[in-house]
Amino acid sequence: MSPILIWGAGAIGGTLGAAFLRAGRDVVFVDSDAGHVDAINETGLRIDGPLWTDTVRAPAYGPDGLQGTFDTVFLCVKALHTGAAIRQLAPHLANNGCVVSAQNGLNEIEIAEVVGEARTIGCFVNFGADYLEPGVVHYSGKGATVIGELDGARTERAEALYALLKDFNPDAVLTDNIWGFLWGKLVYGALLFATALTDDPIADVLDSPEARPVLTRLGQEVARVASASDVRPEPFDGFDPAAFAPGAPQAALHRSFADMVAHNRRSAKSHSGIWRDLAIRKRKTEAEAQLGPIVAAGERTGIPTPVTRRVMEMIREIEDGQRRLDSANLADLARDTGEPA
Repeated sequence: MSPILIWGAGAIGGTLGAAFLRAGRDVVFVDSDAGHVDAINETGLRIDGPLWTDTVRAPAYGPDGLQGTFDTVFLCVKALHTGAAIRQLAPHLANNGCVVSAQNGLNEIEIAEVVGEARTIGCFVNFGADYLEPGVVHYSGKGATVIGELDGARTERAEALYALLKDFNPDAVLTDNIWGFLWGKLVYGALLFATALTDDPIADVLDSPEARPVLTRLGQEVARVASASDVRPEPFDGFDPAAFAPGAPQAALHRSFADMVAHNRRSAKSHSGIWRDLAIRKRKTEAEAQLGPIVAAGERTGIPTPVTRRVMEMIREIEDGQRRLDSANLADLARDTGEPA
């Protein structure tokens, strides 16, 4: 077997690759950040955080410097960079190889358009991690890790990838409903995008009585789109998307918010990667890449998505310097989408 190729050595890819190396697997990193590549080659990739700290060594390349083909590629770039990355890596994918989308969103669709559905594997990750600086990633909290074939089949390669992921998370799951996990995280992810409109910690926003009504409408909106798309969202890490499904009882909704608040108060990661992109790294987020497919699916199925659309617009306004991070943005979101502030 060829080494495992990690394409995107940031928060997700760096953490996974380091775990595979610690388990004795061969790994090669690719990253578009030349400074990060240089640091990995010169001093190794350091993983900091409360769970474990280690410095691992593996070769790292820029996209143009890689040679050879690989059987297993973990694509770990931001969703908005998926198209460019999959076209760059495609020549390095073995004919019988596969690309595992360890990303946020529904990137498997775009990946399969380039390398084929037969060479695309769905993956769901929910652990906490951040890129800190060249050569350094912070691994802040455990989370669900799920893998599965796009068609739900139980295959030999899915079993092998499942065993690989257990090197990282012993509680990893092999599923026949990977789309359910991906859509489940879209419900939760939409809520995270809303929390990133503010400077407040995730748990504080989710626990806010003032924010709760518009957050509820947002989650329910995404869940309705999933239902209309014939997808059964799966629960993970204390979050149950069924609480936002059409007809769900109010008690289930309250319980889900309480569970989300408790989970995020336990995490060493107080703010989302979305907030970090806006507040710290001052760069474009995954809003359009993650929320855009929800809006598109809503259009296909006839489900209105005004709250999702407005969150996406407000994130873009912050990216463009036209809006500040502020808790008042949630009141604006409620007002702009038809709910009294």
